[in-house]
Amino acid sequence: MYIQYNMDQLCLPMDLSEEIPEHHVVRVINDAVERLDDRLFAAAYPGSGRHSYHPKMLTKLIIYAYTQRIYSSRQIAKAVRENIPFMWLAARQRPDFRTINRFRSERMKDVLEKIFTAMLTFLVEEGYVKLEHYFVDGTKIEANANLYTSGEKQS
Repeated sequence: MYIQYNMDQLCLPMDLSEEIPEHHVVRVINDAVERLDDRLFAAAYPGSGRHSYHPKMLTKLIIYAYTQRIYSSRQIAKAVRENIPFMWLAARQRPDFRTINRFRSERMKDVLEKIFTAMLTFLVEEGYVKLEHYFVDGTKIEANANLYTSGEKQS
């Protein structure tokens, strides 16, 4: 009557990529970041000291988190522990929230614009986006919902 259910015999897939669909956004991000030149990251990591997490892995995590509307370093660290696409990107490594925050706010802050430009170039070249219909407009429109036009004046 029921599908067999036994909590004592849980087995996670050994290969997390089996659980991620072929055309999932996480795979696109992985491919795009892998194509980035390693020299882009070299300036942010002068060497010496304790071994660091690979900057490409942290970059992938941050970009994927942004696509999922996750901006908090604590929430990204939590997703790495609980979410299969994040686990796959991190190769099951678990950077903590301080590492993620330091990476994006200190180590890579001077390089992030180049990385996002390279990502956009990749997405255009691969046909994921077309730039012919994107416009940036700085027009400001005045709204009629201020204190004096809504009909309720407060003293």
